[in-house]
Amino acid sequence: MSKISKNKDLVLNNGVEIPWIGLGTYQMHGYELEKALETALEAGYRHIDTAALYGNEEEIGNVLTNTGIKREDIFITSKVWNDDQGYDNTMAAIDVSLDKLQTDFVDLYLVHWPIPEKREATWEAMIQIYDDRKARSIGVSNYTIKHIEELMKKSPITPVVNQIEITPFLYQKELAEKCESYDIKIQAHSPLVRGTRLNNPILKEIAEQYGKSTAQVLIRWSLEKGFIVLPKSANPERIQQNIDVFDFELSSADIANIDALDNNMRISWDPSELDLCQKQVE
Repeated sequence: MSKISKNKDLVLNNGVEIPWIGLGTYQMHGYELEKALETALEAGYRHIDTAALYGNEEEIGNVLTNTGIKREDIFITSKVWNDDQGYDNTMAAIDVSLDKLQTDFVDLYLVHWPIPEKREATWEAMIQIYDDRKARSIGVSNYTIKHIEELMKKSPITPVVNQIEITPFLYQKELAEKCESYDIKIQAHSPLVRGTRLNNPILKEIAEQYGKSTAQVLIRWSLEKGFIVLPKSANPERIQQNIDVFDFELSSADIANIDALDNNMRISWDPSELDLCQKQVE
């Protein structure tokens, strides 16, 4: 049995405990979102990932307040969007998110993207939000090695996570190792490559060995690497499958074969381009 054998045994660098697997909710709304949340909670999920950009914080707040599950038993992540960055705007943005989510605090608040000329002031606001206990923990998202090193030179507080796109097809190993050196955990968004590689023959062969789906193998790979995983699905069966990954462990040979799938395939924006754009403007 693997060391990672349950969904809530990861402790962040500030002592806050976070479930290994959370439900991603990007582009989910209305009935689809409501049913996905209800299914996920019934399946044992206690970690919900959202953001101001997603436009569904209010819907999530409505569902969570009517579940009967205690607030302290649900881990909620949200993020400050690019247009709301800067000190004053970020301080206002957290209050908007809290109001929509119908809670006094989020468990994790992230800087969604490392926006040039706003990063430093935004992080100062994040620290104040943490001090004000409006967020139990704070972190970043889509930060590259450059952005992490820049932040760590000045910040009195270490981010607890860096939420990035990281899969076997975009295995940002150096970035993961840099974050690990600072005790910053990696959160993997889009861990299923948005379904585009579920028929990969190597993944299918490995999945058959364990009697699992290729999606479960991808999630387990992230867990084996020590990454928090945020799979998104509205399908009840897949929502259940995505959390049913604590009863097997990939062999070192299988992990190596999965690692070898890396071909720098990115399905989201490349955060390194933000600073390049800024330099072109200058």
